[in-house]
This record gives sequence, structure tokens and C-alpha cells, in this order.
Amino acid sequence: MKQDVTIKGAAHTPIIHDSAIKHVTGQADYTDDIVEPTGTLHAYLGLSTVAHGRIRSIDLEAVRKAPGVHLVLTAEDIPGVNDICPNGLNDEPLLASSEVQFHGQPIFAVIAETRDLARRACQLARIEYEELPHVLDAISARDAGMPYVVTPLKLARGDMSELERAPRRIEGRLTVGGQEHFYLESQVAFAIPGEDDEVTINVSTQHPSEVQHMVAHVLGVPSNAVVVNVRRMGGGFGGKESQMNPFACVAAVAAKRLRRAVKLRPDRDDDFAITGKRHDFVIDYRFGYDDDGRILAVDADFYARCGFSSDLSGPVTDRALFHADNAYYYPAVELRSHPLKTNTCSNTAFRGFGGPQGVVMAERVVEDIAYALGRDPLEIRKLNLYRNGQLTPYHQEVEDQILPRIFEELEASSDYHARRQAVLDHNARARERGDAIRKGIALTPVKFGISFTKTSYNQAGSLIHIYADGSIHLNHGGTEMGQGLNTKVAQVAAEALGVHIDRIKITKTTTEKVPNTSATAASSGSDLNGMAALDGCRQLVKRLTAYAAQAHGVPPETVSIGETVRIGTKAMPFEEFIQAAYLARVQLSAAGFYKTPKIHWNRDTGQGRPFYYFAYGAACSEVSVDTLTGEYVIERSDVLHDVGRSLNPAIDKGQVEGAFVQGTGWLTSEELWWDDKGRLRTHAPSTYKIPLASDRPRIFNVKLADWSVNRENTIKRSKAVGEPPFMLGISVYQALNMAVASFNDYRENPRIDAPATPERVLMAIEKLR
Repeated sequence: MKQDVTIKGAAHTPIIHDSAIKHVTGQADYTDDIVEPTGTLHAYLGLSTVAHGRIRSIDLEAVRKAPGVHLVLTAEDIPGVNDICPNGLNDEPLLASSEVQFHGQPIFAVIAETRDLARRACQLARIEYEELPHVLDAISARDAGMPYVVTPLKLARGDMSELERAPRRIEGRLTVGGQEHFYLESQVAFAIPGEDDEVTINVSTQHPSEVQHMVAHVLGVPSNAVVVNVRRMGGGFGGKESQMNPFACVAAVAAKRLRRAVKLRPDRDDDFAITGKRHDFVIDYRFGYDDDGRILAVDADFYARCGFSSDLSGPVTDRALFHADNAYYYPAVELRSHPLKTNTCSNTAFRGFGGPQGVVMAERVVEDIAYALGRDPLEIRKLNLYRNGQLTPYHQEVEDQILPRIFEELEASSDYHARRQAVLDHNARARERGDAIRKGIALTPVKFGISFTKTSYNQAGSLIHIYADGSIHLNHGGTEMGQGLNTKVAQVAAEALGVHIDRIKITKTTTEKVPNTSATAASSGSDLNGMAALDGCRQLVKRLTAYAAQAHGVPPETVSIGETVRIGTKAMPFEEFIQAAYLARVQLSAAGFYKTPKIHWNRDTGQGRPFYYFAYGAACSEVSVDTLTGEYVIERSDVLHDVGRSLNPAIDKGQVEGAFVQGTGWLTSEELWWDDKGRLRTHAPSTYKIPLASDRPRIFNVKLADWSVNRENTIKRSKAVGEPPFMLGISVYQALNMAVASFNDYRENPRIDAPATPERVLMAIEKLR
């Protein structure tokens, strides 16, 4: 059946985000905006004040007697299982009972008339601890013999004896910092009790089904008793994939216990303390290369600060290894993860899910070679790029390499070679004249695998209703966190049904309509849910076409469903046709489903095809550094990114811009710091610095590779866009490195650890002066 591609809101059209106007005018409703039933109570969490210790005694009498307090919950009050571990290892208690394992771990919860009363009551608790030794970073954990939180992974391929035979060898250590999610809407859960064992949770989460399962687990009820609703989130970035669990579970337990609605929303400071971050890594690496700069063998150990429990550290540290090659072929390679337990909050998913940390190592290897050989790093990058047919460290064949064309176009559009020479000339003059400003420029690529590495997560469902008046309701298992997922899925449905997008309404994501959903993560939201919606729409079109052909006595191929339904030589408006179909008792509802094909992964052997395809991109960034203070400015960034055949170029371009800036923040200004007592001291906007509008590149050119078409049968041949461009911020990091290297005439790689804060940049300069 042919579709009218001129319909309003069809796929590949740059239409506005469906909630954009609501966002900027303050009309968008979030969880905390839901009208509270009469009698709603508010919860707050009482937290550990030591990093590691046995609880000797808990005196909560003053808490219970505080004004407005209705209930105080401890571990003994959990009706089901006191565990919220998302992976089945049962190592994460909802409320600590006998032992605390990080500063800020929840021990009890207060439920009171107001949030302020609950928060004040928490401060009245008297808890005595027997303090125990604690470790706060990965290397200290390794040296102290701390256990792994999950089984480590090893990836290996090729003959590693090539490392010792290589004519040139380099080894080093790279420290890559973590990152706070800093979603604008903090964690929040709102539980409303129902009859019998039922409870409804309105929550800000990327993973409604996991919240459903965790709440059921803690309450000791089946999952069918728990409904989880998500209208939208004010940002997530991975921080609301598993980290919502304690807030939703406490609210649910309190609501069922008191038979009243209960809301839990922590202060930003407590949100920082309780919830996990991007994993920081210490990476020890060795590699060999030839006189031309071609990589021969790479060997590396990835030590990760995972926190007190496993959470998602297994797949995160796995993905760091998956992307330790970035865009480069290693003829021989051995990579090992070390997911170490520490007495800090349990680190978790963050945009890129470990991939960015691996990519940074690959780029460090390239830079080490370039400085050792006195070459432009871009030459070394191009020399070592994958060619189609070569195998990754996990034995997946690269089949869709397009980086040579991306490099060629970006080199030309950014005028890279002339600008690099201008940077070299500027730095030479600055050295002669004693000028304080030095410059740097770098062009870096990304190759990012798309799919959940746990194969079972690569599935999605949808539910589509056409009402008798011709309006359409579309529900899917993905969650909207500002990334435009709902808009894209609605575009897919509009095109599939041949109708204007104005007919389609997507409301909240709810476990009542689409069960067993995967998290909206791994950049797979549009891939999975778009295909599930397309499946449902195709069922409806097939069913309606068969009805029309039978009812009007024409061949099915003469029927076209759309805004104007054509049946042979007849035509009628869509709503009139749907009314007739309803009267004829045609089913006007369909449940769609999709599972990603071709993928498979054997973690025990470290081999398989964990990714359906790769997304590619590159960025060229130029910086100016004040060598007296270490402060710097991003003068210009040019980005060319591959999103396949874009579902919505306007939304995708916004995703690339946002990811680039967030990636730059991770590598430059966002620094997490714990004191020697295990207290997170960067716990608020006053001490933790995300990029401001003024920190964006002064000149910022972002372009989509509109010639790219996904060779795999993804939704409308598009590619994922959420995570891959995050790593393009590495171009800024490497440009800063070049500016510092000008102090030793580029003879040695300065190897600045991330984040390259002004302090770190200044210290690196001082070492070379």
C-alpha cells in the first residue's frame, strides 16, 4: 500500500517537539505537579553520617514525637524483601539495618504532614556507629583487597606476543573522572494506595517496569498489583534508570501502611549524596606500534569505582571494554575490567554507559603515538581506522564503516589543516613574545555500538487505539525525558497510518498498557519503540484494508488508508471510514511488538555480536588557554554526526548539541570530590559545575550526515542519537592537551587527567615551563 509522504508530521520531517511550548512556558506537568489528594503525606529519608560502620543503636523516639510525624519506617517495617538491587544479586538494602556502607545511605524514613516537617524530624535521630575502615577510590580498593561487585570481563583477540615484539612501546595510566547527572527535575515518587494489595506510583523514571518489580518485591505482592505511571521527566541521562528504586519503594510502603497518598522528593544535596554517578576509572595501559604509527597490540586494565553495591556496574564496565577501541583496529588486544567495591554511593548508568570512558583511552593511545612520532594526531587516527571486515575486541565484524567520508567532509568544512597551522604559528609567536594565551585544536571521531548488551532488553511493545471519531491514542513502553521520543514515535505512526500527526495523542507511559518494558536507555528508545508502534499500525492498516475490500467488493490493492481513505474509485474522510468500521465491529486496537534481530552475546567467552549497528561521528574543536590561570575558552567546534536517515532532523540536531556540551562538561569542569571521611563535598550547584550557556563554543557548527542511511532495517533506516555524540566532547579535551603540549614544543604528551579543570591545566603547564 502506498502512503502519502506529504502528510503533516510524517517521519523524516523536522517538526517541533510535542511538549516544547509547554516546557518553555512552564505548562508541562511533572510528577511533582500532580494534584495531591486530600490527606497526602510527605516522606523524607534519614541518612548515614559515616562511610562505613556497624549500627550499634538507633534511637528514633524524638523523631516519632516530632510535630506532624505520622510514621517512621525502618528495615524491620519492610513487608516484603528489604532489597532493591536491579540485577538479582540482592546486595542493595532499601534501608540499612545492621551496617552502613557509604555516607548518605538511607537508614530510615519519616512520613509527616509536610516535606519540611519530615526533613526536620530526620535530624532528631540518634544513631551510634562502630566505625569501620573505608575505601573511597578504585586503586585503594584494589590495594585493600576489596571484592568485585560483579564478575569481571576479559576481551581478547589476536596474538599478544606482538606487544613485546613491537618496535615501539608505550605504557601509562589515565584517570577518568565520574559525573553527576544533574537532571533539572530531582528524583520524585508519588504513591497512591488502592484496594486490596494495589498501589499506583507516579514517578520520574526511565524504567517503569523495574520500579514496578522493585515495589512489588519490597511490598511482597505480585507485579500485577503495582501500576507505574510516567508522564515525562525533567531529564534523566541514566540517573533515573535504577536510582529511582529507593524513593518509589519507600513511598509505596508508607502509602500502603497508612492508607494515604505519600510523596517523596529529596533535596538536591541529598539526591547527590544518595544516588550513583558515572563510574570513574583508573586505566593502566600498554601498547605497541610501528614506526609509521600503526597500532599493533593493546593491553589494558580498567579499575572502576563501583560503590557499595553492584547496581548496573557489570554492564557499565563491560561497555567500557567494548569501546576501548573506539574507531581503531587493534590487531592484538587484551582488555580486563575490575569492577571494585568502594564505600561510596553505588555508581550507575550515565549517558554512554561506560562507553565514553573506554573511548577516552583509545584517544589517549592515539595521542601518545602522535607526540612520540612528532605527527599530527589526525594522521594517526586516520591510519588506524577500522576497515570493513575487521573484528572488534569482542569479535564483531565491522560492516558499516563511514568515518573516512565523515573525516573528509569535516576536515574541509572546519578548515582543519589551515587552522591547525594557524594554531601552531600562534603558539610559536606566543613562546617568543611571552604571551599568556596558547591554543590547541583536535579532530576526534566516535564509533558507538547500539543495542543493550543484555540481549533480552532489546524488545519493546506498543498499544494503539483508533477511536470511533477517528482520533488515535498511541502508547509505548518508552519514557519521555525531553529527548523527543514521543514526537518521533508519533511521526512513525502518522506515516504508517497515512494520517496527520494532529490525530495522534501520546499520553503517559504506564505499565497498565505495555508490560515488561525495557529501560529507555542505551540510545535504543526510538529504535525499539518506533518499530513496536510500526508493527501495531501495520496490523491496523492490514485489518482495515481487508474490511474495506470486503465491504465494498474491491481488490485489497485498490484500498489506501489515510486522511482520505480510497476504496477503488470511492473516497471518504478517515473519520467517516473509521465510524463505518466501528459499526461493522472491526477491531480498532492493536498491540505491537519488536525485538532486535541478529544480536547475540556470550559473556563467558567474550565473543558475539552485542550491537545491531554502529553510529559514527566526528568533531573538530579549537580552544584558547590563559596559561597564567589555566582558564580556557572553546573558540569553535564543528560537528558532523551520523544519525542514519533522521526521523526528525530538528530533534536529532538538538540531541547532538546537548550531548556535545554535556560531554565537554564531563571532561572539563565537572569534578566529584569526596573528603577523607567519605563525604561527597561537591553536592550542590555551588560546588559542582556543569556547563553554562556561556561555556558553549563561541562558534558552534553542527551538521547531520544527511547522506547516511542505516544499512540495517532499523526504524525508517535511522540511527540512534542519544549517546554517541556525547563522546565528541573529547575533541575539546584533546585540544586542551595540545595547548599545554606547546610548552615542550609538542615533544611529549602532557597526559592531563580528566576532568581537565583549569587547576589541572595550570598544574600541567607548570610541569612543562
